[in-house]
Amino acid sequence: MGDKLAGNNETGATPTGAAADAAGPLAGITVVTLEQAVAAPMCTRVLGDFGARVIKVENPKGGDFARHYDDVVKGQAAHFVWCNRGKESVALDLKQPEGLAILRRLLDEADVLVSNLAPGAMAKLGIDSATLATSHPDLIALEIDGYGPGGPLSHKRAYDLLVQAEAGACAVTGFPGMPAKPGPAVADVSTGLFSALSIMALLVGRGRGGRTGATVAVSLFDTMTELMGYALTYTQHSGIDQQPIGMSSPAVAPYGNYRTADGQTVILGTTNDREWQRLARDLIGRPDLADDPRYHTNAQRCEERSVLDEAIGEWCAKHDLAYVQQRADEVGIGNSRYNTPSEVVAHPHLKARDRWREIDTPNGPVPALLPPAVISGYEPPMGAIPGLGEHTDSVLAGLGFGADEIAALRAKGAVGRAD
Repeated sequence: MGDKLAGNNETGATPTGAAADAAGPLAGITVVTLEQAVAAPMCTRVLGDFGARVIKVENPKGGDFARHYDDVVKGQAAHFVWCNRGKESVALDLKQPEGLAILRRLLDEADVLVSNLAPGAMAKLGIDSATLATSHPDLIALEIDGYGPGGPLSHKRAYDLLVQAEAGACAVTGFPGMPAKPGPAVADVSTGLFSALSIMALLVGRGRGGRTGATVAVSLFDTMTELMGYALTYTQHSGIDQQPIGMSSPAVAPYGNYRTADGQTVILGTTNDREWQRLARDLIGRPDLADDPRYHTNAQRCEERSVLDEAIGEWCAKHDLAYVQQRADEVGIGNSRYNTPSEVVAHPHLKARDRWREIDTPNGPVPALLPPAVISGYEPPMGAIPGLGEHTDSVLAGLGFGADEIAALRAKGAVGRAD
């Protein structure tokens, strides 16, 4: 299906072997997306990173609203630049019959449709999951929403913060009486990743002779309750709502952040009794704590967390960060340095491993991190950030529209002009 639009495989055959590796494992797959903000754009960016062709359908009047969150990336929004590399932007007014007809023609040639519009928007367009199951039975149609159908919250709009709060994530982040939202857009990003994983699983099944099409629903709320698995399981079986403890963990102790003599912050962590013994005896020189029966098990140490944190904090305060980390490495204790975003941008580990690439944008090249997966023989495409409607004419031409037809559609307002 997708080969008709892909333009990177003229024979229509599926590439194999080294050629497939070079083109990407999803080469020949075409994804059409009606997306906003982060969750769906992250899903489709992941698919594009693996070689899929991603056609982003946007409203001619402003497009994806994440384009306008800020203008810090050479006049472009940081969220948009992060989530939309390598996509083709097609500006269609889906409220006009001609615009909707073009979308349907795109779906005729596509393998996957991804969407995360407002509740009920897909049904109003006549391209909801139930309709697509009949009109496009070979299409994998994935819809991201806030709360999933059939519940008392199903009608509500859902943004990352709202869902994190509803799912309890804010209650286990921060400090007692001072809840906080986890900094990254955890609900959006994780939902996008679960969505991409679902699509890849269905594509694998199709390649093995399974059903070709399917409808998939992924909600931010279901994703966040999955990520809350430990906290929910603990509370369900103990009846206790664990209180947030900043950069520590309610599950293990000692495990947290400590100031060093040179004003830095080191993170030290233990995950089992053997590590605790090494930390107490070999790192901070406190065999008395190691031998004390009050601290022999992790559950006991969690109860006495403040005592252990005080002892570790006193030792760290006497030494510079470099020495603390050197000694922790030597005795086999997990450790890291507390970094700000600006320090991570310049992180020597990223530089040494050549993790930065340059990508094009309408306003000039900018740096971007490679995707996390490192696949032998495959370099992710790291394509350009699209301008609004930049690829409208080329995509429509690929569908068989002539220049005069495109001009007429533009005159009607059914398609937009490129930025």
